[in-house]
Amino acid sequence: MSALSILILATCSTWMSHAQTVFKRVAEANVTLPCHHQLHLMGPASLDIEWLLQNSESDPKVVITYAGDRIYPDFIKEQKGRVSFASNFRAGDASLEISFLQPSDAGLYTCKVKNAGRYEWNSITLKVLEKPSKPKCWKEGEMSEGKEITLQCDSASGTKPITYQWKRIIDEEGKTGSLPPMTRINFSNPAQIMMNLTRLDSGSYQCTAFNEAGQDSCIVQVTVQYARNLGIIAGAACGAIAVPILVFMTVWLTIRRKEKNKYEEESPNEIREDAEAPKARLVKPGSSTSGSRSSHSGSSSTRSTANSASRSQQTLSTEATPHITPTQHSQVHTDSREIEPKKINHTNLVKTEVTSAMVPAQSRAFQTV
Repeated sequence: MSALSILILATCSTWMSHAQTVFKRVAEANVTLPCHHQLHLMGPASLDIEWLLQNSESDPKVVITYAGDRIYPDFIKEQKGRVSFASNFRAGDASLEISFLQPSDAGLYTCKVKNAGRYEWNSITLKVLEKPSKPKCWKEGEMSEGKEITLQCDSASGTKPITYQWKRIIDEEGKTGSLPPMTRINFSNPAQIMMNLTRLDSGSYQCTAFNEAGQDSCIVQVTVQYARNLGIIAGAACGAIAVPILVFMTVWLTIRRKEKNKYEEESPNEIREDAEAPKARLVKPGSSTSGSRSSHSGSSSTRSTANSASRSQQTLSTEATPHITPTQHSQVHTDSREIEPKKINHTNLVKTEVTSAMVPAQSRAFQTV
């Protein structure tokens, strides 16, 4: 091979080394980065293969090497157990296989093959794409007819750029259609739309986030409250508050009425034990006949008449029978106090009338004597 040919080959090799190939793969997938060479024909004993990775502006890192008839993998901790030679590298195929791709695997990969002082290399740019994460949908504003609301959605992760698109669900099968005519899209933030609500805008709205790797979506429900609905809701709220109050008042009034009736039934039959006894009127010996008439005149003053008659009897007995001792006289007073009842009932009234009827007769007997 002439010097000119070698120079041309070297120039082409240099050009090939700068002509990068771009691979795009979705995260968690597998990828094979190709690297083919002709240096194996010069003898495998001195064959040397090396894969390098350069992330962003950092220095290149060794991914895997073959030298001295041995393989040295797992130089990068994050790729441990996930990188290997994809084929028979001794026969001219030094392709690199990476399994279960991660975003950290993205970068510039360079395959360098050396044998007997000759070099071949190849560069490949790997882009690991993440599809958008499940977006979150929400609404802001008052859900009333004539009001403006905002619908928004956002995907927390995924390869940029992420595009958002809003649509309205028009049937139960999930088929989507166009948005209402009064809807406005925020072009600086397509994930946000504004709506001037009418009663026809009630329904389900779907936001889809997508990029090169895939897509995902979320749904938000819009229920427009118009004037009639607001009146019904307000009435229901008032009713929910008023009913417990009415029930409480009814129960309270019923209990109070029962207590009042019970008090009225019991109070006429009760006489306080500490009440002052009615004052008795002294009856002279000559007024026994009028005392007798008073005892028969009415039952309302029965108790007063009985006391007067009892004391009259004691006075007459003292005058007619001077031989009664003080002890006997004390006994008569004791008996007369025992006759006074604490409570009046029909039986006591009858007994009192009989007693008051007998007293004037006894008085006349003493007067006769």
